[in-house]
Amino acid sequence: MKQVANYSFLTKLSFILSFIVTTAISQTSFAQEVITIQQAIDKTLTNNLQVKQSKLSESLSEVTLQQSKMALYPNLNASVGQSMGWGRNQVASGLFQNTQNYNLNPSISSSIDVFNGLSKINQIKQNKLLLDAGKTNTEKVKNDLILSVITSYLQILYNKDFLKAAEDQLTVAKQQLNQQQQLLDVGNKTLADLSQSKSQLATAELNVTNAANALSISYLTLAQLMDIPSSSVYEVQAPVVDSFKNSSSSYNAEEVYNNALNLFPDIKLASLNTAAAKVGVKVAQGNLYPSLSFNGSYGSNYFYDFNNLSNEALMSQLKNNIRKGLGLSLSIPIFNGLQAKSGVKRARINLMQTETQEQLAKNNLNKIIYQAVADLKAAESRYQSTGNAFTAQKDAFYVIEQRYAVGLVNSLDYSTAQTNRNKAEIDYIQAKYDLIFRAKVIDYYLGKQIIF
Repeated sequence: MKQVANYSFLTKLSFILSFIVTTAISQTSFAQEVITIQQAIDKTLTNNLQVKQSKLSESLSEVTLQQSKMALYPNLNASVGQSMGWGRNQVASGLFQNTQNYNLNPSISSSIDVFNGLSKINQIKQNKLLLDAGKTNTEKVKNDLILSVITSYLQILYNKDFLKAAEDQLTVAKQQLNQQQQLLDVGNKTLADLSQSKSQLATAELNVTNAANALSISYLTLAQLMDIPSSSVYEVQAPVVDSFKNSSSSYNAEEVYNNALNLFPDIKLASLNTAAAKVGVKVAQGNLYPSLSFNGSYGSNYFYDFNNLSNEALMSQLKNNIRKGLGLSLSIPIFNGLQAKSGVKRARINLMQTETQEQLAKNNLNKIIYQAVADLKAAESRYQSTGNAFTAQKDAFYVIEQRYAVGLVNSLDYSTAQTNRNKAEIDYIQAKYDLIFRAKVIDYYLGKQIIF
């Protein structure tokens, strides 16, 4: 009864797993589009909201720059004041009487800074650098997304190969279980051998389930990066691995680093932030100097007294009451709560921070590139050794399988050989895609187009 229950459980589990695998495979079978790595990158850079957000920040920087340029021009303001009054007022005779009057004061004025410690000029320079930094930050966002796309793309390819390997092992496990059942029926195998085969089948089915789930998740991850509907059905193009086998021989870590210094957005962004901070110190220092401005005004006045029958006409009064003015205004900072000096100190500290961040960015890039070149060399060696190991384990398993079929090897030795063969295949698959990824990382830091 226990054997029948186990068989029933395995039958149900097999049905469930078959449904899951069919669902996962249908993503490939009914694929509407084959996406290359470059197409995946292009879709991500076009659709991703992080890029759009960074471009909006660029637009704000452009507006700020334009406004700082316009601050150099004279300002021009017009005003009109009017008032009405009632009640007891002293008139020209010195007596108080009830009056009612109307007063109108139109005017226009303009002023321009002649000198303000060059703060406005330096502000324009700083805003230009900040705009360049904003554009470079967009390139940095794109660059970071490219690396994420490469990682997700290769993860799909790895999971596809892993699923295929798991399905192949599931087929072998089913065949082995069927063979063991037949041998048991004729008395050549024991129930222990049959139970071992059932255990191997259950393990193979679980591996297929895990591989199918991992593949579905990796498709979803890339779709979300490309900002396309999560339900999108697509396929990815597999690379040719042989073209990456000897790529490390063409890379020198120091040369890669020196080239990346001029190309990598993170370094350029850090450098622009430092340059902007240097100008920021000059902007702050401008507040320590006296400022001189020139101003001019033009206005008139109209007055109407309701008790005076000899009021002059509106246009006549406005013409006769015209007033003009020119002037210079000098402001000398003596004490303002140390705001100006504190501003200079903050600007200098900010400069030291950006210089430190720039050096940290360069140091990190140096470490990453040296590590990346070393990782690529190691990946080539690992790819070669895992390939040899997989070939050896396949041959060893084939021999064990043949001997097991005629009863010359027990089920434990057979299971061990199969496990070793499966592990060798998984190691080989991992090594293959690790090699591709390491090679593409070098191209990434050199600003090369990512193609397979």
